[in-house]
Amino acid sequence: MSGRETDALQRAVEATLFAAEQPMRVEALAAHLGDADSAAIRHALANLAAHYAPRGVHLVERDKRWHFETAPDLAYLLRRTSEHVRRLSRAATEVLAIIAYHEPVSRAEIESIRGVQTAKGTLDVLLEADWVRIAGRREVPGRPVIYATTPEFLDHFGLASRKDLPGIDELRATGLLDPVDDAYDALMGENSGDAPAEHGDIDEYDQID
Repeated sequence: MSGRETDALQRAVEATLFAAEQPMRVEALAAHLGDADSAAIRHALANLAAHYAPRGVHLVERDKRWHFETAPDLAYLLRRTSEHVRRLSRAATEVLAIIAYHEPVSRAEIESIRGVQTAKGTLDVLLEADWVRIAGRREVPGRPVIYATTPEFLDHFGLASRKDLPGIDELRATGLLDPVDDAYDALMGENSGDAPAEHGDIDEYDQID
């Protein structure tokens, strides 16, 4: 492909993503642009991502889908209303972590890892936040519902894919793991025991003013 053809393809990819209502996969871009070569599309995306890296909008990949988003350091300019920062309850944080590292998982599997029952409200909070979705049913007796994370989860935490999730040492370093949280050790496979967690479930958000 000549330099002129490469530039033309890059401009076409840029225009397509700018006008797209939803993030797009490489395959969708290739089909939209007349069965363009996927390798050439990826090269164009990499060039565009580098071009936009220092600008006010970035081209990013989330769950193998590409889209434009506001540069994180400029997000405050687009907020028209005041916000109350909220954090998930300890129970919801544990459930979200278990789903992220073990998806797809059923409620029973979540409870087995945590060592305590999980209130329906905890999963409802994660579903309403669009960080967790119903991914179908397990093909076992009773066909329980199974849960998985969403592209919105990856986008919120700045992850390109689940491969970018932090390891157990990183969780400890950031304070997300402390000695009483056996559930976190269990979800990472470092706790072979079946002792229940020392705390119960919580359904609501904790408010931070």
